[in-house]
Amino acid sequence: MSKRQSAKYKLDRRMGENVWGRPKSPSNRRSYGPGQHGQARRRKLSDFGIQLKAKQKLKGYYGNITEKQFRNTYDSAVKTKGDTTENLIGLLERRLDAVVYRMKFVPTVFSSRQFISHGHVMVNGQRVTIPSYRVKEGDVVEVREKSKNMALVLESMESAERDVPDYIEVDHAKLRGTFVRTPAFAEVPYPVHMEPHLVIEYYSR
Repeated sequence: MSKRQSAKYKLDRRMGENVWGRPKSPSNRRSYGPGQHGQARRRKLSDFGIQLKAKQKLKGYYGNITEKQFRNTYDSAVKTKGDTTENLIGLLERRLDAVVYRMKFVPTVFSSRQFISHGHVMVNGQRVTIPSYRVKEGDVVEVREKSKNMALVLESMESAERDVPDYIEVDHAKLRGTFVRTPAFAEVPYPVHMEPHLVIEYYSR
């Protein structure tokens, strides 16, 4: 499991946006970047800089994904028949950590990774401990019986911070959900504007 080396909210301040839409984000109070030069006037970004920022924001949104993992996801999207932009988003949303997060079993994508790696999640009745596990349409994802009363889970269930998207069905009483279908980019409930087409341009240079 990869380890995040910097505070996750630094991404919010670096991007100047509340990437995860969380009320505790420092970008709600300070829109400038972190560090002593954060308030300095920002230079106009080059085309490369714009593409790089779009890539960092999308990659960062999904948590502790390494550059190698993200690049491999892009390569898979290119090899898959259809629109590469839609394929990339579909593959990212099929990650088990993203699915558990979307089902509201946990409050953040970071806690989702830890929750899975500690063995609290089952897919089709089998325990899965790999956050990057790729869920298929129709797969049933559920919290293990012994983990259903964890404070983390109960607090997330009660939170009104976000809703479950239409491409996922969840029975919160049983803490079980089904990944119904791979979503289109327009269906994914990003709190901020994402530009995956710029990510494609970045990697196809």
